[in-house]
Amino acid sequence: MSEDSAPVVLIVEDEPDVAETYNLWLADSYEVRLAEDGDEGLELLDDDVDVVLLDRMMPGLSGDEVLERIREGEYDCRVAMVTAVEPDFDIMEMGFDAYLNKPIRSDELHETVESLLERSAYDDLLQDYYSLIEKQATLETTKSNAELAENEEFVRLEEQIQRLRDELAGTFGGVEDDEEFIATLRDLNDGGDLT
Repeated sequence: MSEDSAPVVLIVEDEPDVAETYNLWLADSYEVRLAEDGDEGLELLDDDVDVVLLDRMMPGLSGDEVLERIREGEYDCRVAMVTAVEPDFDIMEMGFDAYLNKPIRSDELHETVESLLERSAYDDLLQDYYSLIEKQATLETTKSNAELAENEEFVRLEEQIQRLRDELAGTFGGVEDDEEFIATLRDLNDGGDLT
């Protein structure tokens, strides 16, 4: 998603009335693409798609199979299963980011899409943070403290790291020190929850 365009939401739903309802709920805030089955969903999927709302039970290619292909294709999108299928232990092996049981409300759908978009943004922040930390660590192992303190670019690097750390810490809430901060980031990267 570019910064000046609306996020793209792909709805893969075999019930036309349900798909159109989701479209009506979301079209004011997002660019929406509609697919009537799993094959069409995969055809409409590209690197511009930010969130996929995926029905689990569809004729032909099931939602489970579509999800597997999305993950195998390494698309940078979040996937919410939106389904009437009651979750069972089989979901533990599935690579979705959210699971909504039908029927759902407009506010619930909006909140889920927003949450998934925020999680994608956090991933970008974390990647930036890790990249900067790696640069900092590399320089700290090859330069003296005096050289680092005198270098304007390194000082800016440290300021940038601190800004990102503050932004991420504000998101995660109440981390007290670097060790706790890093532990929180690791937990998030390992699929942990911020709550």
